Amino acid sequence: MPGSMTAADRSACRRLLREGSRSFYAASRLLPARQREDATAVYAWCRVSDHAVDRSDRPATALESVRAGLERLYVGRPEGSVERAFADAVFRNRISRDIPEAMLEGFEWDVSGRRYETMDDVIDYSVRVGSTVGVMMTLVMGAGDTHTLTAACRLGVAMQLTNIARDVGEDARAGRLYLPDEVLREHGVDPDAWLASPVASEGIRGAVCQTLDDADRLYAAAWPGIGELPSRCRAAIRAAALVYAEIGRKVREADCDSVTRRAWTGRLEKVRLLGRALRGRPGAWDQAASQEDDSQRVGLADERAAFLVDAVARS
Repeated sequence: MPGSMTAADRSACRRLLREGSRSFYAASRLLPARQREDATAVYAWCRVSDHAVDRSDRPATALESVRAGLERLYVGRPEGSVERAFADAVFRNRISRDIPEAMLEGFEWDVSGRRYETMDDVIDYSVRVGSTVGVMMTLVMGAGDTHTLTAACRLGVAMQLTNIARDVGEDARAGRLYLPDEVLREHGVDPDAWLASPVASEGIRGAVCQTLDDADRLYAAAWPGIGELPSRCRAAIRAAALVYAEIGRKVREADCDSVTRRAWTGRLEKVRLLGRALRGRPGAWDQAASQEDDSQRVGLADERAAFLVDAVARS
C-alpha cells in the first residue's frame, strides 16, 4: 500500500524533528538508519497534527482535518510529505490505527478545554498523548512484547508529566491547566483563581514538584524495560529518557518555578547525557517517595495504558 514516499519526504520529516525538538533529534541520531527514518516520520506526524490543532483559530475543525488525514493514510492515499512518510512507517511496522486514534482523543480533550481533577485523570491524558508515542516508537524498533510495550507506556507518561511541569506558565497564559485541581487545592491553591492570575506561588511550586516526583517514579520503572529493546536501539531511548528527566531536574533547580521560567538543556549537557546513555547508566531518579507510592502510581499508569498494549496484540 505505501511506496510513494520520496527522499524529499524523509528530508522534510528530519527538518521538523531538528527544528521542533533538539532533545529528540539528539537521541534519534543514536538509532540505526531505518529505525531513525521511521521514528522521525512518527515524530513529524505527531508534531504536525498537534500544531494543526493547537495553533488553529478553529481547533475542532482542525482536529477533524487531522482525522481525515489519518483515514487517508490508513487506506493508502496519504497526501503530503508527512502523511506519506508516516504511512510508510505505519505499514512497515504494523502500527494499529487504534494507537494514533488514541492520541487524537487526547487532542479532543484539549479542544474541549477539559480540566483534570486528580492525578489519575492527568495520567489518562498522558497515556493518550505520551504513551501512544512510546508504543509507536517501540514497534518501529522491532519490539512488541507486553513487557517492553508497558515500559514504553510508562516512559511516555513520565515524559508528558515532565512537559506539564515545565510548561505550567506557558499553558496558563494560553488559558490551560494540566496540574490536577485536587493537588493544587492540597497545596493551598484555588485552581480557577490561579488560572485567572498565574503567579509562581509556594503552592504552585509544590504542585509542580509533586508532579515531577510522579514523573521520576515512572522514569525509574520504565528504565529496565529499555534493556528489552534490540541492542542497537537502547542507547537512543535511554538518551531520550535522560534528557527529558534532566529537564525536570532543571525545573527543580529553579525551585519548581515554571511560571516565570522555562527549563531547557544546553548542547554540552545533551552531549554528557548521550555519553551516559551509551554507557547504560540510569538517571538520578528521585528516591524520596515510598515504595508503596511508587507501586501505586506505576500500577495506575500500567492499568490506564493497557488498552494500547492490547491494541498491539490484536493487530
